[in-house]
Amino acid sequence: MTAPTLSELRSLRVALVHDWLVTLRGGERVLDAFCELFPNATVYTLVRREGVATPRIEAMTHAPSFADRFPGSHSHHRWLLPLYPSAIERLPVGDCDLILSSSHCVAKAVIPGPGAVHVCYSHTPVRYAWDRTDDYLKGTNAALSFASPLLGLAAKWLRGYDLSTLGRVDAFLANSKNTASKIEKFYGRDAAVVVPPVETDRFSHYERAPAGYDLVLSGLVPYKRVDLAVLAYAHLPDRRLVVVGDGPELERLRRLAPPNVQLRGRVPESELADCYRGAELLVFPGEEDFGIVPLEAQAAGIPVVAFGQGGALESVIDGETGLYFHEQTPQAVADAIVQMTEMGIDPAACRKNAARFRRSVFLENMVREIASAMANSPARGRSARLGSEALSSQAGHA
Repeated sequence: MTAPTLSELRSLRVALVHDWLVTLRGGERVLDAFCELFPNATVYTLVRREGVATPRIEAMTHAPSFADRFPGSHSHHRWLLPLYPSAIERLPVGDCDLILSSSHCVAKAVIPGPGAVHVCYSHTPVRYAWDRTDDYLKGTNAALSFASPLLGLAAKWLRGYDLSTLGRVDAFLANSKNTASKIEKFYGRDAAVVVPPVETDRFSHYERAPAGYDLVLSGLVPYKRVDLAVLAYAHLPDRRLVVVGDGPELERLRRLAPPNVQLRGRVPESELADCYRGAELLVFPGEEDFGIVPLEAQAAGIPVVAFGQGGALESVIDGETGLYFHEQTPQAVADAIVQMTEMGIDPAACRKNAARFRRSVFLENMVREIASAMANSPARGRSARLGSEALSSQAGHA
């Protein structure tokens, strides 16, 4: 079968499936690009908080699941995890020709109709089920510590469910080589790598105007390890750190913060470019599967101090556009900041590196991979039983 063109793909009935829309982070940037590719598609989500996404996403037709009607679903969506398999499987996508899922939890488990093709763009196999369980079990409060035995059981159950739904996906795409290796390890499936889009044009035209602060831009959840950056500035009394972002860690981080650290919480989308513009450097202390923020910073000509694991290895050039630290301790972060400020990083090198990840490249690569999946996945009948064989064959990974 000849690969279809974008025009032909747009003539299909398309469903865009995203786990949840309750904040605006890297996954939502990817969804925004999907909405550009398929402006007439319907966006299906588990829960949706109106007004938090980009204008393009907000303008789409939306169909949240029954979980969206539960009290507190928008602010405590992770606690609804036991409902999500049922909720995702009840999304009415059965009459769609193409399903494009943006998945880091259960979006990939949506049930295609007969003859449909399902392409899953994986941000990561479910972190708290596979390789980040401990990060989530540690938590930040007594309530989560009390619940940790139940959460451990839930992670084991979720691994089994995750494997049982593999047969519902025709083609996996990964946001990085790092994620592709996890898909192969945990799922036994190949995944083409399509790195996420970075709005380089949004930042590259800015002239830098350093305002005497370093920057962290992150969701404030445990695995992001923003606490490392906050505590590092106790060792750097002559420097100032501004933390932009919100999440369940916000109040704990405020208690930890030395006087030279400011936690601003969430800022409007319109102010993010100025946050980058005024920064001396970006601190990226966690291990991410990819991470768009370091590339946004580089697009603005800002060097990055990053933990030398995961996606940062693919987006930051050590010694050229930033510097890695290799131990997740406040002192290691502080030492790397001092070392990098003494090196002097060329802003032009940062911008050149970020340009490799511009949005137009992402869109072209996505069209190519989706068209290939459509051409190479023969129509076949499906039912909810698809994927059951994967559970038995892959159970050894659980």
